[in-house]
Amino acid sequence: MTQPPDAERHQDHVMAGPSGVMTEEVGCVTGELTVVTTSFPDGQVWIAVQYRGADEWYTLAGTPTPLPVDQSLAEYHQHVVAVVRADGEAVAPGL
Repeated sequence: MTQPPDAERHQDHVMAGPSGVMTEEVGCVTGELTVVTTSFPDGQVWIAVQYRGADEWYTLAGTPTPLPVDQSLAEYHQHVVAVVRADGEAVAPGL
C-alpha cells in the first residue's frame, strides 16, 4: 500500500507475543518486529510489520481498518503495539 506524502505515521520496535502476528502475505511472523501504523485521508489505518532490520514489509491481517472515532492515531498505535506483544495471533484491533 502506497503511503500518502502527508500521512501521519507511528513506529515502534517490539517483541511479538508467543503466537506471533498474522499477516496477509506470509501468515504468522514472530520475534523482534518493527510495527508501523499509518493513517490515510479516508480515515483508514494501515498497519505493517517487518522483521527488525529487514527490507520486506507485511500487512497486519485485518488492515486497512477504520480508525476508531474515540482514539487518535497515536493512541490506536499504542493499542496495536499492546496487541502485538500479547499472546495470541495478533490481528488489527477493533475487528
